[in-house]
Amino acid sequence: MKNLRLLKGFSLCIISLTFSCATDNDDYVNISAQSNLESRITELYGSKESLILPASNNYSLIPNDINNPLTAAKVELGKMLFHETAIGLNPIHSQGLNTYSCASCHHVAAGFQSGLQQGIGEGGIGFGLIGEGRIKSSNYSEMDLDIQPIRSPSVLNTAYQDVMLWNGQFGATGTNNGTESNWTIGSPKENNNLGFEGLETQAIAGLDVHRLVIVRDSILNSPYKELFDAAYPNITEIDRYTKLNAGLAIAAYERTLLSNEAPFQQWLKGDDLAMNDEEIEGATLFFSKGQCYSCHSGPGLNSMSFHALGMNDLAGPNIETVVDEATKKGRGGFTGNSEDDYKFKTPQLYNLKDVTFFGHGGSFQSLREVISYKNQAVKENQDVATDKLSPLFIPLNLTENEIDLIVTFLENSLYDSNLSRFVPEKLPSGKCFPNADSQSQKDLGFN
Repeated sequence: MKNLRLLKGFSLCIISLTFSCATDNDDYVNISAQSNLESRITELYGSKESLILPASNNYSLIPNDINNPLTAAKVELGKMLFHETAIGLNPIHSQGLNTYSCASCHHVAAGFQSGLQQGIGEGGIGFGLIGEGRIKSSNYSEMDLDIQPIRSPSVLNTAYQDVMLWNGQFGATGTNNGTESNWTIGSPKENNNLGFEGLETQAIAGLDVHRLVIVRDSILNSPYKELFDAAYPNITEIDRYTKLNAGLAIAAYERTLLSNEAPFQQWLKGDDLAMNDEEIEGATLFFSKGQCYSCHSGPGLNSMSFHALGMNDLAGPNIETVVDEATKKGRGGFTGNSEDDYKFKTPQLYNLKDVTFFGHGGSFQSLREVISYKNQAVKENQDVATDKLSPLFIPLNLTENEIDLIVTFLENSLYDSNLSRFVPEKLPSGKCFPNADSQSQKDLGFN
């Protein structure tokens, strides 16, 4: 009987262990695969920590311009000005007054890109769900529109870029050292002479380019006075309420737009359950066979390198403008160096799931299309000579399943679902944003 009891007890133990293992399996992750990914990242960058984006309020760790130190008050002012339609004060037509903002082409609904192939500021009407519903007003001609000649890049993780735009024309330091002769007086590029990095220079220049105006007297009689006072307490009042300081505040805010809550970021910080097995496999391919890491590196998974990948420029039935030659030539259109022709800056890769156009000309409609294009390495733009193509633009020999795995990693693991934390609940002016034309107000539910 004693042996029988022992046998029964042993059997119950086996049953218990079996059910226990089954329960654990629900949260099972392939530790070996994770270890391999960590080893590969360590091999490339020294440690997992090298790819971690800092907290958005950890100003000491966020890359910043030494001439524009980050403060909470400056970031708050910039957040409001970035979305503020009340500073849309220099429209071509009166109907455009107070209807557009920086966020018209860089809004949260599309991961701080535009929901359009060709972003529209003044002269656009409507918004839709992710900005895809914005169209040209019938009262505007091509010459009147504030419309982008190239796809609007994201401002997410731009703290990790020292020059801005696809051709890198904004920024006076680092990558743009030696380009001083191209800072054309009388053009937006002359703002490089102020000596700031790319984000600051673009924000300052962009206020004029996109018909946004900072009026000192208006600020003194608005809630913005307190915001400017808090942001710039050490600047005399006569010099405080200026376009320069507005641009610096907008740039400070943009530096805090970090997708640091994405699953890949959580995994880098030690959460082994943040990514599933397919995402781990996709990440491993990203950092190995897919060779994505060759161009996309660092915490923002971007780089300051420029590459010619033979992608098409803006084209199609919805494009309102003719693309000029300088824009087509990318970096070369700015530097004047033929060796730079058709090269465009490597973009960051976070929060692309809500984006419907990819490439500098928006010629791809999905991430899978882009990866397949790079996998085949056959140029689509016949204006780009073969000898101009990047040496990294070579067939990758990825299988269809491997492409799917990389897409899974990019779309899910690099997706921060809480970007709304960077958007104001309301503006000091009380106006609708990111657009305030009557159709946008209806689309956005603004009453």
